[in-house]
Amino acid sequence: QVQLVESGGGLVQPGGSLKLSCAVSGNIFRILDMGWYRQAPGKQRELVATITSGGITSYADSVKGRFTISRDNAKKTVYLQMNSLKPDDTAVYFCNVRTTNANYWGQGTQVTVSS
Repeated sequence: QVQLVESGGGLVQPGGSLKLSCAVSGNIFRILDMGWYRQAPGKQRELVATITSGGITSYADSVKGRFTISRDNAKKTVYLQMNSLKPDDTAVYFCNVRTTNANYWGQGTQVTVSS
């Protein structure tokens, strides 16, 4: 059974930083894309950032220049470094992993940006 376990969320003041991690466990074959999505209260889930198996990254316009996605293939872990956080970044952040025939989601981790 494949599991995605996220960590690193919490409460931070505007302008602060957090680093999210998502570790994949279980019998999973050939991870392709890994990514982060978020969902704020009353809003749809939206893409934050993705990274391919070759290391090509893409970002939502709202986080470009502030967030950095990275991955460690040996550890089957994806990271999201979030800097210059804003109140609008407050949401539940979900890890996503795609293989050739499946799409997996983590349980989500809360990020709250507030003074």
